[in-house]
Amino acid sequence: MTFGFDPADALGPDWREGRWIGRIDRGAGPTPVLIEHGVVHDMAMVAPTVAELVARGTLDASAGEPIGELDALGLSVGAIPRLLSPIDLQCVKAAGVTFATSALERVIEEQARGDASAAASVRARLEERIGGGLARVEPGTPEAATLKAALIEEGLWSQYLEVAIGPDAEIFTKAPILSTVGWGAEIGVRSDSTWNNPEPEVVLLVAPDGRAIGATIGNDVNLRDFEGRSALLLGKAKDNNASCSLGAFVRLFDDRFTMNAVRNAQVTLRIEGADGYELDGASSMDQISRDPEELVRQALSEHQYPDGFVLFLGTLFAPTKDRDEPGRGFTHKPGDTVSIAMPGLGRLVNRVTTSKAAPPWEFGVVALVRNLAARGLLAA
Repeated sequence: MTFGFDPADALGPDWREGRWIGRIDRGAGPTPVLIEHGVVHDMAMVAPTVAELVARGTLDASAGEPIGELDALGLSVGAIPRLLSPIDLQCVKAAGVTFATSALERVIEEQARGDASAAASVRARLEERIGGGLARVEPGTPEAATLKAALIEEGLWSQYLEVAIGPDAEIFTKAPILSTVGWGAEIGVRSDSTWNNPEPEVVLLVAPDGRAIGATIGNDVNLRDFEGRSALLLGKAKDNNASCSLGAFVRLFDDRFTMNAVRNAQVTLRIEGADGYELDGASSMDQISRDPEELVRQALSEHQYPDGFVLFLGTLFAPTKDRDEPGRGFTHKPGDTVSIAMPGLGRLVNRVTTSKAAPPWEFGVVALVRNLAARGLLAA
């Protein structure tokens, strides 16, 4: 599988105006880079990892080695110079059930016990009782507590509604460090899953001091059948080989691109199947139930992240358009092409396979340390 890397598509038409951070492999191993005014700067001699580069706080491209214009490097996912996932040692966190629509869909999964064929009837009953009212409730308020009491009395309460409108957000660890895949890579769903979907999301890059310093696009691949059977299966539903993809580079916040661009973003998604199936969807970030910076605060809570972290902000997209049998909704098939786009961040494109068939994750922390040591990048 190959996609031609075009910065104007992968990063958006204004990519030269942005400042970007990420990783490429020039042949020796992972190399952190900064991109300014369209020029790629090798930052390995400044800091050997993206995590340390962010922790230092300078992010000064002039301190690195300019290696050429991004659109002239010939980056690909299968040859040198190779495009890599833009993060390395950062913890990969995710916020769940941050939109009313996704909250309802999680409740549907739970009450349908992970059976896609039962989802339609459950959805109709919940929408009749709750409907758009959930979107108007601010989490953690007395109004939310009143709604909770009413739903408990009617037997409609759920653990998913607790994190949707209760005081505490759902924050979980999506994937191990170094396991994310990047633009153009294959993404994996478990081979034994029969109900799953992509989750198009904005992802924040957060420094060790808790500041969100940039954003990219992500796909928080989800298995609805596993999580629907039991929330305790969240690990299996979320953390599988190649099940977490990130955009080509992270755009750093500046005067042109701020957190307000995230707050007001329209994230779009398109799925094109090898069988001719097509599906389009959108996620409006202004409908999120908790502000992105509040989600960062809750992710930090009583925890430290000395290497920083990235945080998936959640999605309101939950596809219900039938693919095969009426009433069963959507599920992935190998060969699906998934494209996620947002103004200012460009487009993330991946092709679906199974987690068994995807390239195995073999480059872990030990391999990274050995590689950096061999290149002489660990000296003080």
